[in-house]
Amino acid sequence: MAASAAGARGWLPWLLLLAGPAAASSSWAGPAEPGGGGGRGARAAGARGREADSGGGGPQAEEPRSPPHDSSYGTFAGEFYDMRFLSDEGYPFPTAPPVDPFAKIRVDDCGKTKGCFRYGKPGCNAETCDYFLSYRRIGADIEFELSAETDGWVAVGFSSDKKMGGDDVMACVHDDNGRVRIHHFYNVGQWAKEIQRNPARDEEGIFENNRVTCRFKRPVKVPRDETIVDLHLSWYYLFAWGSAIQGSITRHDIDSPPVSERVVSIYKYEDIFMPSAAYQTFSSPFCLLLIVALTFYLLMGTP
Repeated sequence: MAASAAGARGWLPWLLLLAGPAAASSSWAGPAEPGGGGGRGARAAGARGREADSGGGGPQAEEPRSPPHDSSYGTFAGEFYDMRFLSDEGYPFPTAPPVDPFAKIRVDDCGKTKGCFRYGKPGCNAETCDYFLSYRRIGADIEFELSAETDGWVAVGFSSDKKMGGDDVMACVHDDNGRVRIHHFYNVGQWAKEIQRNPARDEEGIFENNRVTCRFKRPVKVPRDETIVDLHLSWYYLFAWGSAIQGSITRHDIDSPPVSERVVSIYKYEDIFMPSAAYQTFSSPFCLLLIVALTFYLLMGTP
């Protein structure tokens, strides 16, 4: 009998440990049914115990008990969605608008709603000409579009004569990061000096298919400045393009870049074509006359 009692005492602590979680979980049971005395009596006994511990000074308010946290996966996913994807009003956050691609230059408007200069092969457009420029008035601004077959820069200069020197120049430069930025230069003799004051705005550009293409606006009238001309006056337009090294322009590709034959007025829209050097020989009057003579000679034969 003594041995049996000792064995029971040895198992008693283990039984209490195993029964502990069940006893603890029973404390979260819901409120007792009306008329039942189990849960209410236990709470009353607990209240009397706390009164005794505090010296019996009077009834103490029972501390509010917070409900247990629901750690289920569904609750976690719902809370994460509310926090991550919903605004304070409960609506999904708007996504960022897509970036508009560079709008291609339209040549159908040349001579109608904008003026154009084309240099290269006859019948070329903004994507095939060696050099292309367009201009049009938009309110108090002039919008320019430039394009050239190069991986460096394309520019237009505003000059009082047909020679380089003392000219206001706007250039679109392709840098090493793949971006095309608008720079302002002033020609000092045969050297272009960059000017920090840049009248360009609303600039955009792209380098694609070995072409630098850009679009920007510039005010028609500006405060008097030696390096910035007023475009409401007429100027000769200088056209140039070339390579760039680390975003810095180098010498233009051809020794004698094309120049407008006469001064250009922004209030007059024309579509002017200038053949490149490869086509100037065949388009000259003397060459045409020679071709006609040779053709006549071959058709008629020698006497």
